[in-house]
Amino acid sequence: MGGVAVPSISPPSAPSRGSFATPVSQVSTALQLDEPASTPERIIEAALISFGTRGYDASSLDVLADRLGLRKQTILYWFTSKEHLLEAVIDRSAHELSETFEEALSDAGTGWERVEAVVRSVFRLAARRPELLGLVRETNRLGMAATNRMIAALEPLVTRASEFLEAEMEAGAMKRHEPHLLLLALYSTVIGMVTEVEVLRAFGEEPTTRSLVRRRTQILALLRAALMTQPQ
Repeated sequence: MGGVAVPSISPPSAPSRGSFATPVSQVSTALQLDEPASTPERIIEAALISFGTRGYDASSLDVLADRLGLRKQTILYWFTSKEHLLEAVIDRSAHELSETFEEALSDAGTGWERVEAVVRSVFRLAARRPELLGLVRETNRLGMAATNRMIAALEPLVTRASEFLEAEMEAGAMKRHEPHLLLLALYSTVIGMVTEVEVLRAFGEEPTTRSLVRRRTQILALLRAALMTQPQ
């Protein structure tokens, strides 16, 4: 792996305090029984920002604790290791991505409008929450264990997307492709284009609203021509 430290990531499992495996959607309610209630959430959020912007390997629990005004032992009380903290961050990120896409799709119509709604929501994330997309990119870099955990957390959304694509192809609205391979291609294209924005930021070039809109327009045109039987 060229010297890259690959964390040992487990699939989502039974709840425990150390692995923080409670479903993220239940975290806020569950934490109301603990004092202080916000500590685990603050740790996850700070780790998400650090992992998504600096990278997992470059993020230190000591620095994270210092930024939060906590002791390192407090982080390790809630998350028994840096790897367990990464698991919690991946689960939180998958939950946030799912909510973002669900919200985008709730107001979308049918067919191409649903594809467009998802793409637009990803570009909004690039502008509003870049660390989240940075975390997605970092998860891919960390190898199959981290990637598989993200995929498992997103599985319900992936299943629905595959069923949607299959139905559109059966109806003749979209060109025939294998749904899962098509999803992978769509994911790689959209995330690749959006995380290019993060590369620009790393080199000190802040993307503008105009540049984001231009990239979004380009990728929508590309996808429409590639997917639809009657692109307009």
